[in-house]
Amino acid sequence: MSLADRHPSFPRVDVVTFGETMGLFTPMGGKDIAHSTLFEKSFGGAESNVAIGIARLGYVAGWCGLLGDDPIGRHIGKVLRGEGVDVSQVHFLTDANTGLMLRETISGRSAVYYYRKHSAASLMSPADLNEAYITNAKILHITGITPALSDSCHQTVLRAVEVAKSQQVKVCFDPNIRLKLWSMDQARPILLELAKMADYFLPGLPELRLLYQTDDFAEILEHVQALPGATIIKGGANETYVHERGKITVVPHVRVERPTDTVGAGDGFCAGFIVGLLKNKSLAESAHLGNVVGAIAVGSPGDWEALPTWEEVEQALGTRNHIER
Repeated sequence: MSLADRHPSFPRVDVVTFGETMGLFTPMGGKDIAHSTLFEKSFGGAESNVAIGIARLGYVAGWCGLLGDDPIGRHIGKVLRGEGVDVSQVHFLTDANTGLMLRETISGRSAVYYYRKHSAASLMSPADLNEAYITNAKILHITGITPALSDSCHQTVLRAVEVAKSQQVKVCFDPNIRLKLWSMDQARPILLELAKMADYFLPGLPELRLLYQTDDFAEILEHVQALPGATIIKGGANETYVHERGKITVVPHVRVERPTDTVGAGDGFCAGFIVGLLKNKSLAESAHLGNVVGAIAVGSPGDWEALPTWEEVEQALGTRNHIER
């Protein structure tokens, strides 16, 4: 039985996304994993992080996926629901576990260790898509993490994009390259194919260097110009580059004096950018909003915990006053 059969009715959402969300354990007290006896529990996944960010900014996001019917999976489902994310398309499997990851930060450098092989999420297939749920949305957000999990996950991403484009639902694609999941030679053709299918391609500049095998920015731009959709390049020295119809617009970064945890910056950017689109802002204005959300997100630890509400964004933009007490 597919997810579509299990959920014949569902709320209408602005944005649909899907992928793997895992339990996250980080050592407490700044220790490394090997020598820590105390760990903090949370969860993380690029797509669910974005969904939380969109929900906090006042829009309706739906996260679809498979979780293990275990304490970690049930916790993820409850917190996502509590954050206002629609989880009507989530299913809990009794014969597969929720994936896990451990993350440590030593001397300012983070390292992540995955325990996700044969996880519930890796079993996702096109039959698990509720196609009507996708076509009733305005935007489908996908990442390059999901196709790295398994061939069936790759086919699910392709089918979701096909369904979205058949009904003029816009496709937003963040490549999110994870070289612990696959090699660059494996990833490159798949990610470049998805980039050509996307209406909004959101790579980081380091990712484009890997995808196009060059450090020459002019050469990178030539490749980007050949893509049919718009490309928003994150991770320039001090700016974001917005490319649309042969024109490049430079959007300055939002300065962060003392970032605490940069892990959620990219997902925060995606959430802010997508909300900018939903608010009918220009691509440059949407990228600026993404920069603002990403800057706020790095202010405290966690993959998604520091993602701001719309009121907090307005305070950062100077359009709302902060009343301390």
